[in-house]
Amino acid sequence: MSRRPTITDVAAAAGVSVATVSKAVNGRYGVASETVDRVLAVVAELGYESSLIASSMRSRTTGVIGVLVADFEPFSAEILKGVGQALRATRYDLLAYSGSHGAAEGWERRSLSRLSGTLIDGAIMVTPTVVNVGTEVPVVAIDPHTGPADVPTVECDSYGGALQATRHLVELGHTRIGFIAGRRDLRSSIARDAGYRRALTDAGIPIDPAFVGSGSYRPDAVRIAALEMLRRAERPTAIFAANDISALEIMKVASELGLDVPRDLSVIGFDDVPEAAKATPALSTVRQPMQTLGAEAARLLLSLMDGERPALTHVKLPTRLVPRDTTAPPE
Repeated sequence: MSRRPTITDVAAAAGVSVATVSKAVNGRYGVASETVDRVLAVVAELGYESSLIASSMRSRTTGVIGVLVADFEPFSAEILKGVGQALRATRYDLLAYSGSHGAAEGWERRSLSRLSGTLIDGAIMVTPTVVNVGTEVPVVAIDPHTGPADVPTVECDSYGGALQATRHLVELGHTRIGFIAGRRDLRSSIARDAGYRRALTDAGIPIDPAFVGSGSYRPDAVRIAALEMLRRAERPTAIFAANDISALEIMKVASELGLDVPRDLSVIGFDDVPEAAKATPALSTVRQPMQTLGAEAARLLLSLMDGERPALTHVKLPTRLVPRDTTAPPE
C-alpha cells in the first residue's frame, strides 16, 4: 500500500466495522478478545497508527504530558528521566518540547498555546522565563521564575545548597572565593547568590564585588566572567559556580591560563549532572535530586489533571554536598 493506511483499510482487512477497530485499538469494552487479536494483527501488518490529533478533537484528551524545556542540556535531560519514570505506570505518554527560539522571554506561553488541547493534557515547564502562563491545561513549574506564581512549583533548596558549597571552601581555608551566578530571573539563582553571601558573612570574609560574576548559565558569559576574575593580580583561590556546566567551563578557562585545578584553583558546582563525576578531575558539587524533581512534578501534575487539590503545591527538596577532586586547601 503506497498511501498511509486508514482505519477503513484496517476494518476491511479484518472483516469488522470501523467502530470495532476503534474499540479494539483504544482498548474499550465490547469486543471479543479473538476479534481484538485479529484487528491488532492487521494494524501491525498494515502499519496503521491512529491520529492523535483527531482522537483528541473527539475526546478532548490526548493521553500525553508535555515537558517544555529551553534546551536539551544535562539538567533538563535528568528532569526528563524523572518524569518518564513517574509516568511509566500510567496511561500517559511523554512529549519533550523545546520551542525557545533562543530562550526568548515568554516562549512557554506560545508553546503551550500551540500544544494545549490538541497534543497535550498537561505540561511541566523547566526553568521557565515567565511567572504565569494562563493556559487551559494544568501546568507545574520546575525551578520556577522569580515572583509569586499561580502555578504549582517543584524546586530544590538552592539557598541551603549554596551555603554548603561555600562553607566547604571556607572550611578548606579559602578566603578569596569567587561566585559565578546563573540566570537572574530564576528563584534558584537568587537563592544561590544569597547562600554564597551568607556563608562568607558568617565566616567574617568581606564580599568582593570583583569576585562576583554573571554567567547566566551560558558558556560564553561564564567564560568572560571567569577570564576577568582569573586574570586579576589577586585572583580568587576558589570559585563556586551556580551550576555544573558553568563550573566545567571555569575549569577549561583555568587550564587555558595555566592554572591547575585544584592546586591553583578550587572549583565547585551545583546540580551533580552525570558529566560532573566524569570530568578530569572529578567535579566537586552540590547534588540536587534532578530526577526526583521531575518525578515529583509529574505526580503533582497528575493529581491536578485528576481534579484533585494537592495538600502541597510548592515542593522543595533537599540538597547534598558531594566533595570530589576539584576542591582542596589553598596553596
